[in-house]
Amino acid sequence: MEPLRPQRRTAARVLDTLTPALILLSAGAVTAEDGGAMEELTTEKEAEESHRQDSVNLLTFIMLLTLTILTIWLFKHRRVRFLHETGLAMIYGLLVGVILRYGIPATSYHNKTPPSCSLKEGPVSTVLLNISGKFFEYTLKGEINSREINNVEQNDMLRKVTFDPEVFFNILLPPIIFHAGYSLKKRHFFRNMGSIITYAFLGTVISCFVIGNLMYGVVKLMQVLGQLTDKFYYTDCLFFGAIMSATDPVTVLAIFNDLHADGDLYALLFGESVMNDAVAIVLSSSIVAYQPSGANTHMFDAAAFFKSVGVFIGIFSGSFVMGAATGVVTALVTKFTKLHCFPLLETALFFLMSWSTFLLAEACGFTGVVAVLFCGITQAHYTYNNLSAESTQRTKQLFEVLHFLAENFIFSYMGLALFTFQNHIFSPIFIIGAFISIFIGRAFNIYPLSFFLNLGRRHKIKGNFQHMMMFAGLRGAMAFALAIRDTATYARQMMFTTTLLVVFFTVWVFGGGTTPMLSVLHIR
Repeated sequence: MEPLRPQRRTAARVLDTLTPALILLSAGAVTAEDGGAMEELTTEKEAEESHRQDSVNLLTFIMLLTLTILTIWLFKHRRVRFLHETGLAMIYGLLVGVILRYGIPATSYHNKTPPSCSLKEGPVSTVLLNISGKFFEYTLKGEINSREINNVEQNDMLRKVTFDPEVFFNILLPPIIFHAGYSLKKRHFFRNMGSIITYAFLGTVISCFVIGNLMYGVVKLMQVLGQLTDKFYYTDCLFFGAIMSATDPVTVLAIFNDLHADGDLYALLFGESVMNDAVAIVLSSSIVAYQPSGANTHMFDAAAFFKSVGVFIGIFSGSFVMGAATGVVTALVTKFTKLHCFPLLETALFFLMSWSTFLLAEACGFTGVVAVLFCGITQAHYTYNNLSAESTQRTKQLFEVLHFLAENFIFSYMGLALFTFQNHIFSPIFIIGAFISIFIGRAFNIYPLSFFLNLGRRHKIKGNFQHMMMFAGLRGAMAFALAIRDTATYARQMMFTTTLLVVFFTVWVFGGGTTPMLSVLHIR
């Protein structure tokens, strides 16, 4: 349906139009109450149907997770390591996405009728509005055929399973990030702290700018070839570099844990992935904050650049302080009260204080990922020792379960999103360029920094360790969450589609090849 256009009318024409309308209203006054009752009944039925569909959608995800867990058990029982549970979750999500996209007939979002039913009767042809004494007329432009409805309307099921991105940040990501900080193996982590910080901070920035500049060259090539239909700015390429610099080697680390691989290598990979998630999200926010002033917005602006650097430092340091402070407050509360006499209350307080750190940081304009990460590290270092024996077990198991469910939920939804997301833009040149630039960016991160770090390390980062770190640079939950948060523009839609494909490839190929790679590189 085309938009209805308002237009001013003279007082005489308005009165002429209103007179028959007033007569009709007078004649229909007796049935107004009945009409209201019918409308209320229809609304209740629609609400009941919507509730039923929401229940079906949630049940779908729960069944996906249940199926994933049963398959994981089978794989572990048979000692199968070529596919991790995250890869399984993505496969099951893909299958459900195919069913939802092609197996369920589309229905109209507004009137719940099949697209073949045209609107032949019902709405009046003219509507008059009185706004502050000014009259506007809206006219019905014409009939809607099935093809137009298909372009405007989405299948209700597809619309409902397209989650709000804030759900990922406020509900699913906090337990994942907190568990990462809370379960750190402190001895190996703090022994390699300098190297971890170097890879996470300097390496992520290097990777971001390498990927961003290479992708800007790809975009220019696409413009020359006429492959772009909309604008694609340099800051968009840098933003893509930032989200692609967030590594998530969950598959590799799980296999490392099962095989009891080298502790230092595990600490380097785990610490880098945890820290660079926080760096990537702050870096992406800083790039968005870069807004050159004046007419030449595509040129470098030093003032805007230093403003972005200031935003990066301010957000990261503020989030760090807030997370550490919340952890210290929790430690003091558990130390100077007798909460340990009531383990259930102690566990509940610990859980609420930890989760509220994320929301408090977001409410204050900082980033909750950084805050909840350092809250977890602080809780593990101080609060954990103040808890009762029962609470120490409960907290570790609680966040381990939440982390497992949230992570597999996200990977299931990644598979689902490939078919349920309505605005995919597949560009072969952009996708191929993204894979090449990500590989080069990871190489510029690992090998030069390892060379300089080895100059000052007692325990050198051996060549086979560097190759394994290069191989283990998977993309996962954080890259997906950052990409789906904003899909309003042409550039962001293309980046989201490419991010999905990169995550699929790295999880399935590099994740599945971890065990053979350990053997090839002779890592014990």
